[in-house]
Amino acid sequence: MADNAMPELTLEPTAAAVEMPQLTLDSVPTPATPAAEPEKKPVEPVQLDENLLSEEEKKAVEDFSKKIDITDSNLVLNYGAAAQKSVASFSENALASVRNKDLGEVGETLSKLVVEVKGFGKEEKKGIFGFAQKQKDKLMLMKEQYSKAEASVDRITKELENHQVVLLKDIAMFDQMYELNLKYYKELTMYIIAGKKRLADLRAGELEDLRKKAEQSGLAEDAQKYNDMVNLCNRFEKKLHDLELTRMVSLQMGPQTRLLQNNDTLMVEKIQSSLVNTIPLWKSQMVLALGMEHSRQATAAQNAVTEATNDLLKKNADMLKMGTIATAKEAERSIIDIETLQHTNEQLISTLDEVIQIQREGAEKRKAAEVELGRIEGELKQKLMELRSK
Repeated sequence: MADNAMPELTLEPTAAAVEMPQLTLDSVPTPATPAAEPEKKPVEPVQLDENLLSEEEKKAVEDFSKKIDITDSNLVLNYGAAAQKSVASFSENALASVRNKDLGEVGETLSKLVVEVKGFGKEEKKGIFGFAQKQKDKLMLMKEQYSKAEASVDRITKELENHQVVLLKDIAMFDQMYELNLKYYKELTMYIIAGKKRLADLRAGELEDLRKKAEQSGLAEDAQKYNDMVNLCNRFEKKLHDLELTRMVSLQMGPQTRLLQNNDTLMVEKIQSSLVNTIPLWKSQMVLALGMEHSRQATAAQNAVTEATNDLLKKNADMLKMGTIATAKEAERSIIDIETLQHTNEQLISTLDEVIQIQREGAEKRKAAEVELGRIEGELKQKLMELRSK
């Protein structure tokens, strides 16, 4: 929009030019058109005068003010009414936009995302069930949790994308509303300046002439005309004051609209950060966690193999040591142990000694038997002899 575009002032209810706001005495609102960016306001209080206008706007206001007839009650009633209604409609639209939009849903969705991300890797059961859960394969548990969390995150992602689309549309709408508000603000400013200029001219010219005429003539009708003109001026001044109040509302709507737009922009940026940073980072971390678990299990398996190999080598070494020593001992051992020969020799000597002893005892017993047999035989002969002699 060109900042130096010349406003077109008219008393007819025709459409306003696109380049600038249109002033009209009709009560029908003019179509909303974009307006130039307002000049930056100084720190000191702003004086509502022609200094706020460009040279072309000043000329337009000058020409328009001459057409204002404050004796026309209908004209005074509807003076600036179109711009006032536009501001009121603008406020309603802004209020409806805020009322129909619940940013709490976005916050709730983001909170769900945080819960899903934090919940990964945590045990879901307690007590005896928790103990049983611990017995499950950790990698399988992580995969189940990842699948569940991924489904929830994908659903939340869709919700965030939908919220983002709505917010982006609202941001664009607020841009349009801001431009419209600038147009209404400019219209009100020009209506007020034109009215004040006309009112100042009337008070300095026609009203002053009526006062002098009433004072000079002393006629009641001249005094009444003067009093009627004073009342008309006061009535029009009140109308201008109403327009100033509406203008202030329009002035405040500018930063308010930007605040709403900024809130939406911040929320869009937060959603965008979640979509392009948080969620991909979470997924990458989950992949790393699963990869680390794979590595841990592979390391555990390798460690088990290493331990088994070490145990087997130790056992084989022990058995080899025992076998080698036993073989060496057996190899160095004689066919017949000295101890065995000594034992055999001792037993042989003992046997020979016992045989000799037995033989000696046998010889002695035989000698004794011979003697006994001789005695027996002698006794028998003696007894036989005795039998014969009888």
